[in-house]
Amino acid sequence: MAANAELSEKQTVVEVCKRIPKGTVCLLSALAMHELTTQAPFEVWLAIDRKDWLPQVKDLPIRIVRFSGDALKSGIEHRVIDGVSIPVYNPAKTVADCFKYRNKIGLDVAIEALKDGWKARKFTMDEIQKYAVICRVQNVMRPYLETLIA
Repeated sequence: MAANAELSEKQTVVEVCKRIPKGTVCLLSALAMHELTTQAPFEVWLAIDRKDWLPQVKDLPIRIVRFSGDALKSGIEHRVIDGVSIPVYNPAKTVADCFKYRNKIGLDVAIEALKDGWKARKFTMDEIQKYAVICRVQNVMRPYLETLIA
């Protein structure tokens, strides 16, 4: 790759995860990794503990969100990209997070991810309900879940 070439989306995720090893890829970036969105995020969305210091990385496009407790620790899987293990929330946890952060990313994005993930069989109803409870969005998600099984 040429020295002046822009980093690809995957290379950017790898660089961000190398520099912020306590972070977990989440929200729009996780949706893209799971192929659950038509949007290409221009920032790498990363979850860190609400008590952690805010990372100072000026040369990479990063969007930090704060999670805590089970919402931070649950549903993490690892993907290997260019030999680097990347922590990313699984599809069901990612969709629940999208409903939790619907004011930041848009309710339409969360609903699209739920429908697309269900259609592509990326998660079961039990999995999505488990993470809805962990993220405390079961009441918000209930009407949309009901339309999936209707």
